[in-house]
Amino acid sequence: MSHRVTLGWPALAAAGIALIALGAGAVYLLAPKPPGSVERTAVALVPAARPADAGSNRTVTLTAEAVKRAGIAIVTVAGGAGRSSVVRLPGTVEANAYKEVVVTPLVAGRVTRVLAELGDQVRKGQTLMQIYSPELADSQTRYLSAQAELAAHEQELARTSRLTAIGAASRQEMERLDAEHTAKRAGLQSLRSRLVLLGMTAAAIDAMSPGTEVAATTSVPAPLAGVVTERAANLGLNVDSSTKVFTIVDLSSVWVVGALYERDFARVRLGSAVTITTDADRDHPRQGRVSYIDPQVDPQTRTAGVRVEVANPGATLKLGMYADVAITTAAADQSAVTLPRSAVQTVGSRQVVYVAGDAGTFTEREVQLGDASGDQVEVRSGIQPGDRVVTTGSFFVRAERERLGATSPAAAEPAPAAASADAVQKATIKVVATGFQPARLSLKGGVPVRLTFVRTTDQTCATALVFPGLGLRRDLPLNQPVEIAFTPAPGKTVDFVCGMNMLRGAIVVE
Repeated sequence: MSHRVTLGWPALAAAGIALIALGAGAVYLLAPKPPGSVERTAVALVPAARPADAGSNRTVTLTAEAVKRAGIAIVTVAGGAGRSSVVRLPGTVEANAYKEVVVTPLVAGRVTRVLAELGDQVRKGQTLMQIYSPELADSQTRYLSAQAELAAHEQELARTSRLTAIGAASRQEMERLDAEHTAKRAGLQSLRSRLVLLGMTAAAIDAMSPGTEVAATTSVPAPLAGVVTERAANLGLNVDSSTKVFTIVDLSSVWVVGALYERDFARVRLGSAVTITTDADRDHPRQGRVSYIDPQVDPQTRTAGVRVEVANPGATLKLGMYADVAITTAAADQSAVTLPRSAVQTVGSRQVVYVAGDAGTFTEREVQLGDASGDQVEVRSGIQPGDRVVTTGSFFVRAERERLGATSPAAAEPAPAAASADAVQKATIKVVATGFQPARLSLKGGVPVRLTFVRTTDQTCATALVFPGLGLRRDLPLNQPVEIAFTPAPGKTVDFVCGMNMLRGAIVVE
């Protein structure tokens, strides 16, 4: 018995249209993208993490094999009583401006001889160069002429005085000659002062007499002992009293100038003890004290200059050299303890450590940080002396903690529809030798953001991260993720820069 199905033409037409649509969709999906098209990288939008204190999610249990494989190291927290906090800033070696002199000639003329080279150590009074000066020769000639006229007038005055005594000359004539004599003496003194201003010594002026040869060449002496750091004088150069020919710096002491951030203004005072360290001589730090704090704040970097004067025997500190400036501030909280930086992980806006317990258990504990000094950081609350804290391998423990928290029954429960308001935008930004990658992100406004920054190289100045608009600064340890969490306002651009304000990035908020 056969069954026969008859299809009408409407059914056949509908089936044909469906097959054509299916084929067109396959062609579109499989077709290559046209040249020049741009693929946008989406920022992950994930549900916000539950609070860290949500029951058992704060504790991680690892096997002995996992602890060994991760290279986890544990330190016992020691007390920090009696420690002093330290503010560290980058600094630059500069010349002591009170011992730096720009040399200019006292007379106009032509340079005939240069006796000092760039980098020479010179003594005070040592001749730096010689100048042929027609101005000096003319002033000497006028002085000798005035000196001869005064001598002749003094003879006439003496003769008239004798004639007046015997009644052969009038008293009026004697008074006239007295007035002329006073004027000539004043004119001679004025010309003598001019020669002193042109650099002639009193002994050299006294040695001049009518008939002697006029010296048209003068010497330019060093005004202080030091090193020649600039030389503009060359043979044949025409100079005047405003021409800069040499710069001499006394390098027996130098200034180290650092940039102090606003948050540290209240902690640094005039007279604060300072330790200066340079890469060229790390085994021999220098001691000094803060001698000046700039009253003006740089509007770009939000820092103020701090000056420290340090002795420089042997001139081992070179001008322009970078230095590490460690300023000792007031004593820290007696209850504070210190940990290696590697022990602290940043989770959102919180700093946490992992305290080791028995049988491979590690408990996440939120801490409040204080000042940092080298590879150590002050912990003001959250742990106590005697606690055993993970240092090396803390990032592994954190990753395991987040993994277990994400797969726990509580986390696996489906979120209600209203929970979409708690979503978080996540993105990772790497710090490489050329800058931030990516350096520009597009995010949605009004939705929380969690950015993870990872510095992957030492060949960069971005060892710290600054969000100027948020008033936020974070250190960027090598190969250690640092999280920044905030909620951007719609229609705003959030800028971020490196700690030295040289590398820049931006978050465009839609």
